[in-house]
Amino acid sequence: MNTLSTISSDLEAPRTRRLVVVDHARDWRALDGECTVIEASDFLGACESDEGVLVINLCGSYKYLSVGYYCSLMAQARGQQVLPSVKTINDLSRKAIYTLDTGELDRALNDALGGAGMPMPVAFSLNIRFGTTDYAPLADLARSIFDTFPAPLMRVDFARGDEWHITAIRLQGANALSERERSACEALAAAWAGLPRRAPAARRYRYRIAMLHDAHEELAPSNPGALARFTAVGRELGVEVAPIMRQDFSRLAEFDALFIRETTAINHHTYLFAKKAESEGLVVIDDPSSILRCTNKVYLADLLRRHGIPTPLTFTLQRADAGALAAIEARIAYPMVLKIPDGAFSRGVVKVHDAVEFHRVAQELLRQSALILVQEYPYTDFDWRIGVLNRQAIFASKYFMSKGHWQVAKRDASGKAEFGMAAAVPLGEAPPELLDHALRAANLIGDGLYGVDMKMTPRGPVVIEVNDNPNIDAGAEDSVLGDELYRIVLRDFVRRLDSLHRANL
Repeated sequence: MNTLSTISSDLEAPRTRRLVVVDHARDWRALDGECTVIEASDFLGACESDEGVLVINLCGSYKYLSVGYYCSLMAQARGQQVLPSVKTINDLSRKAIYTLDTGELDRALNDALGGAGMPMPVAFSLNIRFGTTDYAPLADLARSIFDTFPAPLMRVDFARGDEWHITAIRLQGANALSERERSACEALAAAWAGLPRRAPAARRYRYRIAMLHDAHEELAPSNPGALARFTAVGRELGVEVAPIMRQDFSRLAEFDALFIRETTAINHHTYLFAKKAESEGLVVIDDPSSILRCTNKVYLADLLRRHGIPTPLTFTLQRADAGALAAIEARIAYPMVLKIPDGAFSRGVVKVHDAVEFHRVAQELLRQSALILVQEYPYTDFDWRIGVLNRQAIFASKYFMSKGHWQVAKRDASGKAEFGMAAAVPLGEAPPELLDHALRAANLIGDGLYGVDMKMTPRGPVVIEVNDNPNIDAGAEDSVLGDELYRIVLRDFVRRLDSLHRANL
């Protein structure tokens, strides 16, 4: 495969005139008429700038407040495209920052090297030049790294423990190249057409919203019908709602907002997507703070208790609390419910009927988590869920228990779930005090999209938990409002984006 011809054919955008900035003119040669070499001191001292050029910054150092740093900063201030951008320089300045973006790259690395068919060392380094590498098995990964951290010259270190992972990503300047390497890179730069421009079709839409989903997730927050309605209603509102999946991590900067329609967790790519989108300045639902707060039931239980929101009677149990059962039994009658903090869709939630069962289940769950919850079990025929967006209730649903089971979701030995019936009801038919408690609970988390799970008991409504990623399924939550439910959600994205854009003017 001819690398140079591949670079050219991959990019449909017309060639952009390039300005290569180096410490010394001898560090680089222009091999074509569309490329001009300029020393950093001259670039920084220039009074005029051409906004139509792409600046390729190949200075020897990109440290904060160095000449190389200022070259990228000044290029951006002049309205020029620059490689690397100040954001890329800052992202790669500390490992703690850029490792947030390498989870998907590590998975691609293991996929690629798993089929390499040759012995591999436990550690090696790879040069990436304008998104390409000489090592064919990692050519696609090199392009993905370049798309995530757009920089002309990089050196990436890899190491293998149980799996391969990226250990370091370092920017390089022209002065780090040998004569042979420099000649090869000059040829690559001459063949490189520049950063691809966004497709013109994207400009038909006022905003672009990336909708993260997993087509293979069994219990996804939105079924295929709902995903289709979000997309169709988006077009009606002049907004592009583009379904993306975990492999599209490097594309986030193409969008104005991220809408997560995949079950979230902290140690999961959904949280990395939310963090990355937030760092890029996108509007994000669910935002990282909401994910952190909602996915831990211990945090939620304490938060609701401190603010006087009624919940089932709840205790927190640690491994050291061996003698706590008697005190709990004095307050809560059997059956009790034991929960791990980060369970979802009835995972890690167990009902126990006596002390023997309590001890056995508690020991099992405490092997998974240092803290677990012990909660009274108020029986009801169905649970309520109140959908809340931007501190307002937008839907109410009744979730009936699955057949012959005490929970909404019933799992068999293989983990496959069977759900009870869900039925939306008009908000006006939900008990007013239930709506009031739902809004109070959700507003403690933020102004995002939440689902507040509740029960109506003889002593009044109680909040079970607040979910950061509530179901919006076609044929269930939308059965009262229809397409208006999707409009409500997408209009709120538009409201947030309009507000963000006004603030940036």
